[in-house]
Amino acid sequence: MKGYLSRSGLRERLEQTGVIDEWARLVGAQIARVASPERVSQDGTLFVKVSSAAWMQELQLMTPTILAKLREKTKAIKQIRYHC
Repeated sequence: MKGYLSRSGLRERLEQTGVIDEWARLVGAQIARVASPERVSQDGTLFVKVSSAAWMQELQLMTPTILAKLREKTKAIKQIRYHC
């Protein structure tokens, strides 16, 4: 199965979308309370809905740290886009 997933390109997509399921564990409870991952594009962009503009600005400043935590799960997340 692993071989098939790798050959078909699905392994990376599964890793990307797995970040959504593990969001709270990866980023912590405080961030998870104010930000929810919605989807991951094929190019590795994670789209995250944030509860307020103030939190969006805060998370934008924290993006390098958040990406580092997400990359503990997978290197397939390349960038994060936040919106309210």
